[in-house]
Amino acid sequence: MQTPYYLIDKSRLLPNLEKIARLRAESGAKCLLALKCFATWSVFDFMAEYMDGSTSSSLYEVRLGREKFPGETHAYSVAYADHEIEQVLACSDKIIFNSFSQLTRFSEVSKGHIRGLRVNPGVSTSGFDLADPARPFSRLGEHDPEAIDAIADQISGLMFHNNCENDSFERFDEMLTLIEARFGTVLHKMEWVSLGGGIHFTGPDYPLERLAARLKAFAERFGVQVYLEPGEAAITGAATLEVTVLDTMHNGKNLAIVDSSIEAHMLDLLIYREPAKVSPNTGDEAWMVCGKSCLAGDIFGEFRFDAPLKPGDRLSFQDAAGYTMVKKNWFNGVKMPSIAIRELDGTTRMVRDFDYDDFAAALS
Repeated sequence: MQTPYYLIDKSRLLPNLEKIARLRAESGAKCLLALKCFATWSVFDFMAEYMDGSTSSSLYEVRLGREKFPGETHAYSVAYADHEIEQVLACSDKIIFNSFSQLTRFSEVSKGHIRGLRVNPGVSTSGFDLADPARPFSRLGEHDPEAIDAIADQISGLMFHNNCENDSFERFDEMLTLIEARFGTVLHKMEWVSLGGGIHFTGPDYPLERLAARLKAFAERFGVQVYLEPGEAAITGAATLEVTVLDTMHNGKNLAIVDSSIEAHMLDLLIYREPAKVSPNTGDEAWMVCGKSCLAGDIFGEFRFDAPLKPGDRLSFQDAAGYTMVKKNWFNGVKMPSIAIRELDGTTRMVRDFDYDDFAAALS
């Protein structure tokens, strides 16, 4: 297949899903795929065998979840517009409002629908201010326990999302204890609680049994159905971005230019100033791998290879599922990567290609 393309490998996706299924069985928690991280619906049927549904951040995501991912469909948005709300309700089993004012604004139209409220507990695990939901002056959820308790009769659930790439059970346990202490009164009045995503429980050596026991104890203490919203935990390591070297240069360092762009195809890495991953990244040859856009900083990173790179060489950027396909864009008119799936039997099929017509259709 012609590069660039994202390659989703079901054999690498499966171990994550099996851990999710195990956590569900041992804890009683339900797990919903966070579409903001991964929304490539060609593998939704496969993922739905191990998960309970999907959760969204917008009208289009909740509609996609309803149409493509079997199971429950949860709707959340930082703010809904008047012209969106009826379709959001029609596509969702539960709707989570971000603020008191949104709950009040849409109180009448959402009457009879299962409703929840996002709560900001004031603590998080994010190491980046850009992604920290508990940053000063955060707009992400309500924070006053007494004020939340005052409207408890209008909702049946709460959503906390304050974990971010958290691979520490101890830190998760510590923050959940703070939530219990601060919001315990209103938690006892709820029927369900979502603890959001960002818990890296599918990572190596994560104490899954301890997490399951903690979730089960939380659910029993407050009499609630617990939901988790894994995004990256569901798809970590499940895909690569396949590229080809187009040209090489030397300007103090060995430079290789590939037929892709970190800004257009792995934007999250550029935003957080993180390099792409190449495996095994060993060898005597050091090369800076660069994208083909005109952005001076369009650089995937510096890696080591066994031999000098040359035009025509194929490279694979690892862990290319999360926050890639959902953020890809047409900057510079660089061709969007196609999307391919490797089945469990090893066969590979192309599920989507993007061409000039797609580029033109995105503009006017």
